Amino acid sequence: MRRRELLTGSLSLFAAPLLASATLPGRYSARAVDVVAESNVIDMLGLLTLNWSLLDHWHQTPAAFTLADFQKLRTSGIDVFHPAVAFDSPQTYEVTRAWLSKWNRFLAWHPDYFVRIDGPGDLARARQEKKIGVILGMQDANHLRKVDDLAEFHAMGQRLTQLTYNADNRLGSGCKVPQDKGLTEFGAQVIARMNSLGMALDISHCGQRTSLDAIAASNKPVLITHSNCRALAPCAARSKPDEVIRAAARNGGVLGITSVRNFVRDGNPVILEDVLDHFDHAVKLTGIEHVGLGSDFDLDPHPAYDIPRLNNVHRIYELTEGLLRRGYTNAHVALILGGNFQRALQQIWA
Repeated sequence: MRRRELLTGSLSLFAAPLLASATLPGRYSARAVDVVAESNVIDMLGLLTLNWSLLDHWHQTPAAFTLADFQKLRTSGIDVFHPAVAFDSPQTYEVTRAWLSKWNRFLAWHPDYFVRIDGPGDLARARQEKKIGVILGMQDANHLRKVDDLAEFHAMGQRLTQLTYNADNRLGSGCKVPQDKGLTEFGAQVIARMNSLGMALDISHCGQRTSLDAIAASNKPVLITHSNCRALAPCAARSKPDEVIRAAARNGGVLGITSVRNFVRDGNPVILEDVLDHFDHAVKLTGIEHVGLGSDFDLDPHPAYDIPRLNNVHRIYELTEGLLRRGYTNAHVALILGGNFQRALQQIWA
């Protein structure tokens, strides 16, 4: 990075906390602002942008990511993003290697803005240094040709993988498969190696049988990074039934609630209160220690599938106000905003 950019970026680190509070709309209470400021906010499916052309531009030309882009992320109140994707390609192994290489180049270009989250200590370090933490993960495991590939991808910084996306693969069945065949032998071998390496296992898109098999096969917490409660959104294939949510919690896992309209409620309109109902339902099932955030969004409006008040850069403050209004304590909201995922990831990565 050029010296001028480094100096400018370094100055921004001192300005970032003031920037966040100074640019917040007046409708947020001091209590909500304080809870966000005091929490390590982790969005376990949070994208820097859903504008794939822009992301590709940043990857190809890291200098195109500016101080203003960084300040937008800091203003959001989110400390750690997990911008995972899935690839549908005959060359998934090669494509995934290239994807992680581009991310590593981008993050290395901006050490004053980002921390690649490699282990438990980095989750707190990113926030302490007023930077943005990025967890490198994948929403499928099709890039794994053999079990030994896990060590290679772990060395490239990958710290989480889903077993499946929506369809069948060599490890198990996705949530849109008519007949879930469950975890395969190869899937069990992959889980065992992930446990030993310290790579987090995600079952957000897995079918019910595959989800339960994966939880049973793992000796570490299993995450549902971005899903919702099927009891409240029965038509959404990716929503999890109560049985799976409870099983993940018994194993120390955490459910990340999304803000995607079709996964929150069948039919329209869908409002913030409907999202809060999912938090309430999950907490009643598992206790406060097993529920978190997995928005499946960036910080911009997407009229085709977003929810009013959760479709802007300040969505975390909107959600925090709602949780406080529902009667959650400051400490409980802090667990939901990131404390629960931090605990689970520390156990997995230890």
